[in-house]
Amino acid sequence: MTTEHYHGRLRRLGVRRLSAAFTAGVMAVAAVLVAPQPATADTPWLAVSDDRYASFTVPAAYVQEQLGTVSQVVIEGNFGPSASWAEFGLTRRGDAWSGVLGALEPGLYHYQVTADDTKTIKDPTNQTSVASHPLWSSFLVAGDSARWLVDVPDGTGGTVGTLTYRVRDEQRSALVWTPPGYAAKGPKSYPALFLESGDGAAVTDWLDLGRAKQILDNLSAAGAMQPMVVVIADSADDRELTDLRKAVADNYRVRRDPAHQAIAGVSDGAARAVRAAFAKPGQFGYVGWFSGDSAPSVDRKDAKAINRGLKLLRLYSGNVTDPAHNPTYRLTKALGQADVRFEFDGVNPDGGGNWSTWQENLVDFVPRLFRDVSDHGPSPGHRQFTGEFTPPPAGTTPTPFLNEDGFVTFETTTDFTAAQHVTVWANIAPGGSWLRVPLTRDGDRWRATVGPLKPWFYYYRLIVDRVPVKDVSNPTRVTTEPMWSTFLVPGPEARLLTDVPAGQGGTVEAMTYRSTVAGQDRTALVWTPPGYDPGRAQPYPVLYLQHGGGQNYTDWVEMGRAKQILDHQFLDGDLTPMVVVMGNGNSSNFNRELRENIVPTARSRYHISSDPSQQALAGLSMGGGQAFGVLRAYPGEFAYVAAFSAGFGSGTGVDVAAINNGTKMLRLYVGDQTDFVYPSFMTSLTTLDNLGIRYEFDGVTPGPHGWDVWQKNLIDLAPRLFKR
Repeated sequence: MTTEHYHGRLRRLGVRRLSAAFTAGVMAVAAVLVAPQPATADTPWLAVSDDRYASFTVPAAYVQEQLGTVSQVVIEGNFGPSASWAEFGLTRRGDAWSGVLGALEPGLYHYQVTADDTKTIKDPTNQTSVASHPLWSSFLVAGDSARWLVDVPDGTGGTVGTLTYRVRDEQRSALVWTPPGYAAKGPKSYPALFLESGDGAAVTDWLDLGRAKQILDNLSAAGAMQPMVVVIADSADDRELTDLRKAVADNYRVRRDPAHQAIAGVSDGAARAVRAAFAKPGQFGYVGWFSGDSAPSVDRKDAKAINRGLKLLRLYSGNVTDPAHNPTYRLTKALGQADVRFEFDGVNPDGGGNWSTWQENLVDFVPRLFRDVSDHGPSPGHRQFTGEFTPPPAGTTPTPFLNEDGFVTFETTTDFTAAQHVTVWANIAPGGSWLRVPLTRDGDRWRATVGPLKPWFYYYRLIVDRVPVKDVSNPTRVTTEPMWSTFLVPGPEARLLTDVPAGQGGTVEAMTYRSTVAGQDRTALVWTPPGYDPGRAQPYPVLYLQHGGGQNYTDWVEMGRAKQILDHQFLDGDLTPMVVVMGNGNSSNFNRELRENIVPTARSRYHISSDPSQQALAGLSMGGGQAFGVLRAYPGEFAYVAAFSAGFGSGTGVDVAAINNGTKMLRLYVGDQTDFVYPSFMTSLTTLDNLGIRYEFDGVTPGPHGWDVWQKNLIDLAPRLFKR
């Protein structure tokens, strides 16, 4: 049976109704689909560090054996903003596809391995499973915010069993959690919570993805909930719900009175729960709405009966990426107009319509059942509704479209109606790593809303059927990366990356010079500070700021936001007035290019100092290596030297005394484990220590080998230069 045929079969059967037998069948088919070859399961493909970085290493030979020759491999999972589904691209290095993602927020993650958009396999080295999605694996990232998701010690938790019952002569099954100490016989009866699954979700998802057992076990162990029986099911209508409740009452020691019966659900399961409570007021005393997908009607004339029968109606919603955001908003309005009492947990600003959000909903809801509580307000950090969220109509605004809360809507033109797979690739992962977010077909365009994004500078490109494409609706451009576009999410954290008021900033000019190394005319960009005076008595100190490999002299302005950073720092009084020269470092001999061409031309055109104490040299990646090269070859020519994400190299032939005597400051920067030079950089620190070279290390800058890190490095470095 092929994977495509199997998923088609799942759709026909309906993944939400999984009997115990069918669940076992799912697992059996999954085992056939993903059975590892003998030599593949020895080394885990996934390793999660204590500091929450996920390292993936997928053997290329296994991928080729299973899927044939492929051009790309990604890890698809709930890694995106608001725990949305996203693709993390791996890099082919030697005999493996690999990559590091993080630092991840604590929580449960699920993923699959996909090649060339359509060819998917399960990680055979991860023994976890998701019954409704046989190719998925999961892993838990520990942390305080995920403390309810961990397994309790063996023997201390509740028990999950299967209840089989009949509806209209058809067999159904539900999962039932019974609390610690529950016995089949005895004088005590328990309240019952009926937990409904939702559209596209299987009953088993409450365990595999919702971590319902762990949540209930932990709440029980903490004494944070009343002992109760929790029934996890999918009741498509009132008849099924009635038959389920009878089966539960016949097979478990539960209380049948409404004051000890509760119902909640996700997606359309939430809508069914509320409809059931409204249709027959009084059959449930407690009702929870977790991201309901459609607001049920409510009549004011029924309000008295509903209020009399309900002890609690509590509504939950994710942010604007949650499809339930607008229906929940409409329900709050309808309930208010009908005078039906309810509580609203508030909009979860960082949660979408997914299991990460619903886990939090369950943790909040269960402790409120079958007892009095004093707190009836929203969860900490949650917000009130500001209205419905509706992006502009397709084709009516340049993209991306940003709202004030950091949500970004990407949209293509009508050029890709025949495309099969469209993503937006952007620096939206933790620390600024790159993720691909799938877009959804919307008429003759593709669209997606992503967020919330933290205030900062973002860059992206579209990928259409594995081909990079420029977003032509976005007028921004990047010279060295023609497919890229950029946008800024404003906010206090990104202030230094914004434009200063017109006329208040410095000036960026092009400086053309003859390169004796390249044998051609080349260009540098030069920033001069506000009020630059070429006739002043004292020449200006100068910083030579270099780009990285595959980049050019334009990148520090177009991508590094160097002008904005320097403008703000000057106006804030943090920057010594200086001239910044951003040269072309793509040279076969950078030492000569700098000393024979860039520096002499800059001195001839600008009023800058030739005194070593008034000269600085810094660069990123390749440019950082070039700065180290100049320091080694000509110690003392630049009193200030800095390297961003670059290694020093060996200690052979280094004049340590000359470097220490001639350098006022050697300051080093690197990204975190997602920066691929991190290992060699840390080796460099050992080399410098062994040599006795004095340096300053800023500590790890959270983020990858990318502009999010290097912008922060420049922000830290520039105010330190030329200070007594």
